Amino acid sequence: MAIKQRLGINIDHVATLRNARGGNYPSVVRAALMAEAAGADGITAHLREDRRHIRDADIEALMEGLTAPLNFEMAATAEMHAIALRLKPHAVCIVPEKREERTTEGGLEVLADQDRLADFILPLSEARCRVSLFVAV
Repeated sequence: MAIKQRLGINIDHVATLRNARGGNYPSVVRAALMAEAAGADGITAHLREDRRHIRDADIEALMEGLTAPLNFEMAATAEMHAIALRLKPHAVCIVPEKREERTTEGGLEVLADQDRLADFILPLSEARCRVSLFVAV
């Protein structure tokens, strides 16, 4: 039996370019809608604590405008937890964040933080968000 492969597009660096230009172009939402129209099965956006790529308004606009599922990447912080529970994206991917990294490097130390992560994940699951973890190996 053939397994259907799915294509997810990460739009973070569209936001990087927009932010570097200091304006609203290119549009993160337009890029996501174009990817969706071209056949993407899902869109990924990482709302970092320092908002250096994606911004809060981007996530809200993506939630309103997409028909494809949104995979909301986020750190395991109270602020991000509240945003995810308010917006209820299709999926949440919990990732570590370090201020000095350009993009996510390495994963979560799940065993060392399993109790806190379990408490963090339960309300997300109850809100019917799929939850995945970016895990250290």
